Amino acid sequence: MSVRFVNVDRETPMLFPVDMRDWLSEDHLVHFIIDAIEQIGVTGFKVNHRGTGNEQYPPEMMLTLLVYSYVTGKFGSRTIEAATHTDVALRYICGGELHPDHSVICAFRKDNKEVFEETFTKILLLAQQVGKLKKVGGVSVDGSKIHANASKHNAVSYKRAGEIIEALKAEVKQLMLLAEEADGKAQETGLNIPEEIKLRKDRKKALEKARIEMEKMYEAASNQRFAEEGVKKQKKLEEYQHNFTDSDSRIMKAGNGKHFEQSYNTQAVVDTEGSMLILGGYVTQNANDKKELEPAVLSVDEEVREIDTVSADTGFYSEEAVKAVEKINDEGQREGPEVFCAVEKGHHGKTVEDLLNTGPKGRTPSNLTEKQKMARKLGTKKGKEIYKKRKETVEPVFGIIKSVMGFRQFMLRGIEKVNTEWSLVRVAYNFKRLHRLMSGVRLSECFA
Repeated sequence: MSVRFVNVDRETPMLFPVDMRDWLSEDHLVHFIIDAIEQIGVTGFKVNHRGTGNEQYPPEMMLTLLVYSYVTGKFGSRTIEAATHTDVALRYICGGELHPDHSVICAFRKDNKEVFEETFTKILLLAQQVGKLKKVGGVSVDGSKIHANASKHNAVSYKRAGEIIEALKAEVKQLMLLAEEADGKAQETGLNIPEEIKLRKDRKKALEKARIEMEKMYEAASNQRFAEEGVKKQKKLEEYQHNFTDSDSRIMKAGNGKHFEQSYNTQAVVDTEGSMLILGGYVTQNANDKKELEPAVLSVDEEVREIDTVSADTGFYSEEAVKAVEKINDEGQREGPEVFCAVEKGHHGKTVEDLLNTGPKGRTPSNLTEKQKMARKLGTKKGKEIYKKRKETVEPVFGIIKSVMGFRQFMLRGIEKVNTEWSLVRVAYNFKRLHRLMSGVRLSECFA
């Protein structure tokens, strides 16, 4: 019996359907995003209200274009522009015939942080209204390194910058002596001495500026160190680094901690009550999470969630951070959410002893330190249940953002712009997650 194959006919003209929506199922993500953005009614767009110049693209269309692109792993402005010609969903978003230039896409993304933040909050409030997000509940907090749009090979340490400056001074001096020679040797080699001197002076100026910035960083770290207790030993000034591509980014441990990358530290606060929606977050230059517990909790809008418990891993723990979040008053009573934060790294899997251990019982001994009290609390049945939710919520969220959506490197540079892009990433993730929670049902149908 001979093998039979389906016939592939590329000679017959392939026409678009009369309506492109025929190629997009009713429960397609693009319909959900378009409908949701119409429902929330974003208002803070930066537009040319004078009406001068060329016609502007509708800002709602541009927001939809960026959100859907980020959900589906298209992050570069040129990549998005090209996809408006080839991707059916993006063509549908742009009305079939519009193809925003990459510079327009990039400018819209860079200039509309307030819009992304407004969209982030409003979509969460809408999730509350349709019963997919509880008003009161717990959150889990975590941080993850994401590559900056810069190479670590474009960085220089304070010590190395000083060495290069001295070398450049010597080269400039040598070039000036060469220019004074009367035998014309420089002209014979085709050497443009004024240009070479300028290049070295410009580089020297840039390195001197970088050293000033590193000195400011060192001084700020010194002041912080003296203001706090229990911080690690401060690194030497000679070890500070400056990146010439993105000076706000930092060299940070990546992966399993055995190598370093030019990165930012992204923070996410995730719902632990079933939705796995991101409720807050931001980007920091701090290489570790020691100072991020309180800022992370404060990044959650009170309209979105009344937080009653916070879970975090050992990287967030400090006695001061826990007290700041729990808001212990003078009488020793807690006025803020209860914190469940690991105080030491645990092992993977459970031993027989772990399974048999039912946790501490009775009153907490009064002679325990705050750290010991936290460790004891995490050993209780309640503590184990709450901390388990952290592993089941915030950790998978970063996995989805990096592996499913494919976002592993920022496209923008500078801490302010990177925070803008992280807002967009969080918005895109929440649209993707809410679409799944709604099983494809459009939000407008819930209010019909």
